[in-house]
Amino acid sequence: MSKDNTSVSLNSGFTFDCTHLYGEGKVTQADLSELSDALQQAHQAINRMRATGEVHGHLSKDGIPEKVLFTQLPYVVEGNLNSPQSIARLKKFGQGLRHQVNAVVSFGIGGSYLGNKVLFDVQCGEFWNSKSTAARNGYPKLYFSGNNIDPRRTSELIAQLQDDAACALYDLTAKPYRVTLIIISKSGSTLDTMATFMVVYQALKKSPLIQVDVVAVTDPAQGEQATLLQKLATDQGWPTFSVPDGVGGRFSIFSEVGLITAACIGFDIEQFLAGARAMDEACQTENLWQNPAMLNAALKYLASEKYGRNAEVFMPYADYLKSVAEWYIQLLAESLGKRFTKDGQEIFYGRTPIAAVGTTDMHAQTQQHQDGKKDKVIQFVKIADWDVDPIIPNVFPGVAKLSEVSAIRMSEALDVARAANAEALAGDGRFNATFILPTLNAFHLGELLYMLALSVVYEGELANVDAFDQPGVEAYKRLMGPRLKALKADTKR
Repeated sequence: MSKDNTSVSLNSGFTFDCTHLYGEGKVTQADLSELSDALQQAHQAINRMRATGEVHGHLSKDGIPEKVLFTQLPYVVEGNLNSPQSIARLKKFGQGLRHQVNAVVSFGIGGSYLGNKVLFDVQCGEFWNSKSTAARNGYPKLYFSGNNIDPRRTSELIAQLQDDAACALYDLTAKPYRVTLIIISKSGSTLDTMATFMVVYQALKKSPLIQVDVVAVTDPAQGEQATLLQKLATDQGWPTFSVPDGVGGRFSIFSEVGLITAACIGFDIEQFLAGARAMDEACQTENLWQNPAMLNAALKYLASEKYGRNAEVFMPYADYLKSVAEWYIQLLAESLGKRFTKDGQEIFYGRTPIAAVGTTDMHAQTQQHQDGKKDKVIQFVKIADWDVDPIIPNVFPGVAKLSEVSAIRMSEALDVARAANAEALAGDGRFNATFILPTLNAFHLGELLYMLALSVVYEGELANVDAFDQPGVEAYKRLMGPRLKALKADTKR
């Protein structure tokens, strides 16, 4: 592990470069020194959470004390939420899909969708479902649904699966077209997920060309404590995986909630958890300049509270990391967007998260970042070494402007754009920082996502807000429930 005056690098090569966020005219050493006692207390609180699951002031939505266990997830140990047996069962499930199941549809919303989409994008990319079975190494096509109650897209998904099944009839060696539906919901009463699932399930069950299997990922409680979905799975004979207690949806990518998608596509579960574990171990030091999560939280907290930078643009320079930005939006918004402190004082805390992608949004958002209000921190993500990296050819040698960019690699052009963006922003006093991944793989993705998750916990302690509840979400649910019942009553007239 090493550091210089403006960055921290782990032995893996993961780096947090805060050159344009820390220093003279930015968040200063004096600012960090004033925060040192609060940082020490935050670090102690997180160590206590690691050891016991206890978080001061955290209550469940039912108003009772609730343990927080997400820091346990990277450690695959007997008796933990992720055990050798549970990982083996996930991998066996994934292997059972290969060359047997044509398509998987994952139904989930919030943390039951966003993290899963990250894993899919990084492993599969945009064209996975267009590839042959051989090119997918026998793994099935994978679609997402249940993340919105959208009648058009839901109907088109059904039609797509029915068309695929019809096309399979022309292959005389093909087995029956099999679709596995995976429902991810802790309670089983999540409207968006369950409504969409029921529409798709009924339509596919009616199709004579399709064989439908269902897997439920839900609260594992049995008996009187069993959730609606757990009871339904028991009644229908569906296999189940767990949405573990003590792990909120936005932290659940490291649990069976996210890892079931990993199993469906051959994503390296062990390396992903190893990256998260390496980051957790690195962040157990109280040395601010060796702990990326604590440093990130401190700088963002001070940028917001002292310098008015109360919006955060998360801008990876990679198309397939856009879903990381979308995952981060939920993480930041639900964890830190709080009306009250843990002591009940009204505070209205939190930064507004904004998703962007470089270079795409340099042609859409950067005008506002550069010339709009100085109320933002821009957080870049850079991939240092790409698996594939074409050289830009000199196709039109007679066109000087195009010849100028020939003979350089696409990644080099991409990083020149990022660095120019960062420097231009910094030149006008606009705070920005960069996370650098040595390459985009399961290990370094695990590092990045876990560091971001731990960062919001540190910041929650600094701001004295509960990073693990989401009471604001309950407000619309209280209004929506009675209205749906009234709508149901109207349909019976």
